[in-house]
Amino acid sequence: MSWKSRGLRGSFFEELVNRTNEHYRERGIALVQKIPTPITPIEIDKSSRHITLAYFDQKSTVDYIGLAQGVAICFDCKECASDTFALQNVHEHQIAYMKDFEAQGGIAFLLIYYGKREQIYYMRYRELARFYERAVQGGRKSVRLEELDPKYLHPVHQSLFVNYLAFVNQDLAQRDA
Repeated sequence: MSWKSRGLRGSFFEELVNRTNEHYRERGIALVQKIPTPITPIEIDKSSRHITLAYFDQKSTVDYIGLAQGVAICFDCKECASDTFALQNVHEHQIAYMKDFEAQGGIAFLLIYYGKREQIYYMRYRELARFYERAVQGGRKSVRLEELDPKYLHPVHQSLFVNYLAFVNQDLAQRDA
């Protein structure tokens, strides 16, 4: 598998999440790190020193892994321009990793940024697995906004942070109920 640079897709949303992680760390709330995707550079623009062509060394897991108040979390960030989220944006090895993570007692999820609406959706692993299984069985290969649980859909606030731990707390409370 190779990668041809077209800019960093998803970088706006990931930057908000990175700032949130720093905010959480500074306040002792959580320690969550971005997991770099291992690549082997093939072509480098000598003037800008940017990688223009590279190969993935191995399949990555998820974007972020960490601990929040003793709870292990892992998640991936996705961006969506329309009201439909294409499941092709989540890879089989990521689903398998999230399944294994949850089996060990952790919380796995996606954060999906709907740019047109400026809303964030917290998709719990079990919800993602249900949609993914539907696609594998020959059903719809995307998720429509109206299929989502509205209590996990929130507007982006006028801040530099994505308070995803509020979603995690909501998820934990629902699991305990």
